[in-house]
Amino acid sequence: MVKNVKISTEVITLGQFLKLADVIQSGGMAKWFLSEYQVLINGEQDQRRGRKLKPNDLIEIQGIGTFKVVQ
Repeated sequence: MVKNVKISTEVITLGQFLKLADVIQSGGMAKWFLSEYQVLINGEQDQRRGRKLKPNDLIEIQGIGTFKVVQ
């Protein structure tokens, strides 16, 4: 099941998104989290916490779930 995560800006970084989606507790955990979990953005693996996400991007996190950015 895909969980929609609403953002109030045009873009959001992957690190900010993980916190907003309640995947991590704080922004400081993003680097560790991305080194431990496989994250796919629109089907492509990406480990950059500064990766810009925009509405309709699909984020799949192995063992956690699938999320869609909505505005």
